[in-house]
Formats: sequence, structure tokens, C-alpha cells
Amino acid sequence: MGSKTDQVITNGFYDDVLSEANRARLEGARELEGIDEEIALLRFRLRDLMAEDPRNAQLFYKGIDTLMKAVSTRYKLSPQSTDDLNDSIMGVLNGIGRELWPEGMP
Repeated sequence: MGSKTDQVITNGFYDDVLSEANRARLEGARELEGIDEEIALLRFRLRDLMAEDPRNAQLFYKGIDTLMKAVSTRYKLSPQSTDDLNDSIMGVLNGIGRELWPEGMP
């Protein structure tokens, strides 16, 4: 009988749609704990978005919202603390937006 890892890879729900390489990647992802890497990746992608398409404020705000949810999950913030943090960050971003686009956002 194979290891538990072999059983998950060969008997998984997604076997028919995942390549063997992707099944191995999925198994590796299952072994990770926490969301620090995802938070770092979100920050990295937000930075790239601002560099590549700084006028895409709507997508940037969606990314910030996703980042806020991940951070609040990471630190287990209360719903009120999450809302307060989100409001504060959105206030800063709106202020930056008014400076960048005084005539209104694109």
C-alpha cells in the first residue's frame, strides 16, 4: 500500500481534470499552513498592478479588499476591527486617488 500522499494524489476528486504535475502541486499546497505566502503574493501583485496599470483603480481596490480579508483572517481580527482597518485604508487610497486624478477617476 502506498503512502498517504500517494493515495491523495491517485484517488483525489480532481484527478480527471488535473495533470500529474498539478496533482503533486496540489498536494504540496495542502501541506502548507497559514496564509503568509498568499498575503505576500497579493502585495507583490498589487505593486505590479500599480506599476503596469496605475489608472485601474477598480481592480486595485478589489485587490486591496482581498488583501484586507486575508490579513484580517491571518490575525483573526474581529469583524469591527476588520471594518475599521478597511475604512482607514480605503480613506487613504481615496485621498491618493483624489491627488492622482483631481478631475475624477477614469
